Amino acid sequence: MKAIPFIPLALGLAGLTPFVWGALTMLIPGLGEWALQQLGGRFVGPFVGLSYGTVILAFMSGVLWGFATKAEGRVAHAGYVLSVIPALWVFFMVGGGPTAAAMNLIAGFLGLLLLDWHFWSFGLAPRWWMHLRVLLTTIVVLCLLPAVF
Repeated sequence: MKAIPFIPLALGLAGLTPFVWGALTMLIPGLGEWALQQLGGRFVGPFVGLSYGTVILAFMSGVLWGFATKAEGRVAHAGYVLSVIPALWVFFMVGGGPTAAAMNLIAGFLGLLLLDWHFWSFGLAPRWWMHLRVLLTTIVVLCLLPAVF
């Protein structure tokens, strides 16, 4: 695998901001109270991470769809079918309160990592893709864990 190019790495790390913010507002009570007063409940605690995680899993379905367009025949057909799983997962499984939603988002992101590997192993994703995805997925999961415990 190659090193991750700067722009995808920088954008990927910047995209973690809502997850990190949500975790910090759960782990630092004073910050959470300040954010609740200044920003409202949607941007505090588990809710910011859950909302953003829902968006990101749906977005990643589109990324995988794009990878599937690089394939042909049965590999392409399988790629298209697999690419919709993250969006369907988040639609059907994220709900039922913050704890259940966070657990299901964690499962969704770990499942997405398996799908990333599948597309990467078929040469449909860039050579550096798994380095980036493992890094980002690890941070996302760590940021969602406080909502579970």
